[in-house]
Amino acid sequence: MKQITYETIVGEVARICQEANYDLGQDVIQAFENSVKTETSEAGKSILNQLIENANIATTNRVPMCQDTGVSVFIVKLGQDCHITGGSLHDAINEGVRSGYEEGYLRYSIVDDPIHRKNTGDNTPSVIHIELVEGDELEIQMSAKGGGAENMSALKMLTPSDGLEGVKEFILNTVREAGPNACPPLVVGVGIGGNFESCAYLAKKSLFRPVGERHEKPDIAALEEEMITKVNKLGIGPQGMGGSTTALDIKIETAPCHIAALPVAVNLNCHASRHKHVRL
Repeated sequence: MKQITYETIVGEVARICQEANYDLGQDVIQAFENSVKTETSEAGKSILNQLIENANIATTNRVPMCQDTGVSVFIVKLGQDCHITGGSLHDAINEGVRSGYEEGYLRYSIVDDPIHRKNTGDNTPSVIHIELVEGDELEIQMSAKGGGAENMSALKMLTPSDGLEGVKEFILNTVREAGPNACPPLVVGVGIGGNFESCAYLAKKSLFRPVGERHEKPDIAALEEEMITKVNKLGIGPQGMGGSTTALDIKIETAPCHIAALPVAVNLNCHASRHKHVRL
């Protein structure tokens, strides 16, 4: 059985928390550059070029690319033959976030209570999802999820009679109502199926796939392509200034569901689609 120390996890989590906020993924940068070539609005092209410049400044100067350094969201795949020594996995991740955000001078965005709203002062607790898998590896995926885009996300319990057209309409309406508030161009995560809570998780999980990567199932991949085209025809454009680049990508994940249900969740990610991962 592989053993991984508490301290190793703390250090790696601290590192990827900072890198997520300093280094925008090449998949997102490439999507910006591709969109500049196709964007129909001059204002939109200018904004996309500014986003590229902003990402370069963040990487070069080791500063956050956005003042909202986000909720730290983790999807952790824990091999059943992997053992954490010296402390719990949850505690190690939270200590890593605490250390990474403090040392990286990243804004603390978490309040301890949704009503009284006192800042916890270290960006913890994180949101942690753990999946038990085969093998002896520990894979930690981290997202710095901004509040503006998260606020414009939505979930709806459709009925089977609403069908695929109802799903498409809900996705489009969610993006349309978000307008400029979610800081487009967006990466749109969609969960279809499951139940109330698992549907939202599917939408969140879909955002961890690289921009430009299509679903392995041909019909879902085709639906992703169709919805990218339809969303970009809304005309919201970069930062809501109009144009043909409202979304950089749309990711869809599905799951079995009850015969009487058709839940759909849409989780929006702003242009700063910040994801990092480490495999131990």
